[in-house]
Amino acid sequence: MSTYRIQGATGEWEVVIGLEVHAQVTSQSKLFSGASTAFGAEPNSQVSLVDAAMPGMLPVPNAECIRQAVRTGMAIEAQINRWSRFDRKNYFYADLPQGYQISQLYHPLVGEGKLLIEADEKAGIPEDKIIGIERIHVEQDAGKLMHDQHPTMSYVDLNRCGVALMEIVSRPDMRSPAEAGAYVRKLRSILRYVGSCDGNMEQGSMRADVNVSVRRPGDEFGTRTETKNVNSVRFVMAVIEQEARRQVDLIEDGGTVVQETRLYDPDRNETRSMRSKEDAHDYRYFPDPDLLPLVLEEDFLADCRASLPELPDAKRKRYVEVLGLTPYNARELTAEVETFARFETLLAETASVLGKGEPEVATQVANWSLSVAPGVMKALGDSADPAHGTAAAQAAILKMQAAGEISGGQAKEIYEIVLTTGRAPEEIAATEGLKQLSDTGAIESVIDEVLAANADKVAEYRGGKDKLFGFFVGQTMKALQGKGNPAVVNDLLKAKLGG
Repeated sequence: MSTYRIQGATGEWEVVIGLEVHAQVTSQSKLFSGASTAFGAEPNSQVSLVDAAMPGMLPVPNAECIRQAVRTGMAIEAQINRWSRFDRKNYFYADLPQGYQISQLYHPLVGEGKLLIEADEKAGIPEDKIIGIERIHVEQDAGKLMHDQHPTMSYVDLNRCGVALMEIVSRPDMRSPAEAGAYVRKLRSILRYVGSCDGNMEQGSMRADVNVSVRRPGDEFGTRTETKNVNSVRFVMAVIEQEARRQVDLIEDGGTVVQETRLYDPDRNETRSMRSKEDAHDYRYFPDPDLLPLVLEEDFLADCRASLPELPDAKRKRYVEVLGLTPYNARELTAEVETFARFETLLAETASVLGKGEPEVATQVANWSLSVAPGVMKALGDSADPAHGTAAAQAAILKMQAAGEISGGQAKEIYEIVLTTGRAPEEIAATEGLKQLSDTGAIESVIDEVLAANADKVAEYRGGKDKLFGFFVGQTMKALQGKGNPAVVNDLLKAKLGG
């Protein structure tokens, strides 16, 4: 169990957290119209007559949006409701031309599911934990109001109006900012694996409403507040810390937490009141009369199920049990779609050029993918061209290293040249003097010279000073200008010194 607590003047408090994540569905057109969903278009250039709520315009559900929501539900092992219905949620804002939002309150498309967050001692998550997911419902997004374009007027951009959203509602199962951060990261990862949302929080295609309350450990839930539209994992965690502290201070000063909607100001790192929290009856929900209920056929569900990829938990387990990777490497490699895709491509290429099975080379490829290659890219900065770092080029480097032709340091140097010039790794190794010396005769000759020049230390070593072995290795490698094969050098030194 998490032991995260807030220390108040009168004792400890526990924080209770639930998240409502709004994820924009990956689709070419909107939920009920054919207008484009492309990001970054000119304001009001992607608005159909349906989106603008022109008289007589009727919504028609986009089957791809429904499919993506169902696939997402399956990925979190949720109940898929074969019968669901759209409702109208009535409220009046300038960026909502209809005067209502088409959503799902009473009969959502997806029911209860779950999501696993993994133990991370450094982050303050001592053990694996299951977070319950209450529902996923499909709804249309509103437009966007821009208040800073003119001193006396606000502008309305309806490009987002009608874009399909999945609202993924968790249970109040999280008890620390770390758990909430892990939940958002894991959910984003699943959405991106499935392909149902691009997870771009900066562009607003994934954002969270953060529900926070505090209580004495073991007591009933307290009154919660909801902080709207938080668009990064870091900000989600900051909202929880700041809002929980605000509520504790308020209660201990004799005040009462009011159920309300709040906004987060990242510049000041504080939440502030936006409006009193509405209840469902305030929105006057009722079934949308223009839309028939959604009825899902078995063939449709089977197609959705068959289209799912290997998901993060299953992939992580396979990396450990089949490929023999450490749990840490498996977790790092499966966290992002791009990371595992690059790793698996390089793994297949390396296994092929070495003529070995993937489990035999997986650890070498994982270490290269997580440490060496990113380190070289970071050091080179803008001078590196990622297009030059093909899987074939990297596999060629790993092949030379596995054969003992180059050292780890030489592998990095060769990759640097590959990224900046696009030259072939084998040609670089041959022409730039970046090959290890493995000629036993040449190495033996150098060792003889080193031992002869350090006869006193040879006697000390043979007298029991084993730690001097490192000295002889260093002197030999120095004489070989760092190009000696360490394994060959070690073996020959041990033989010579033992004699």
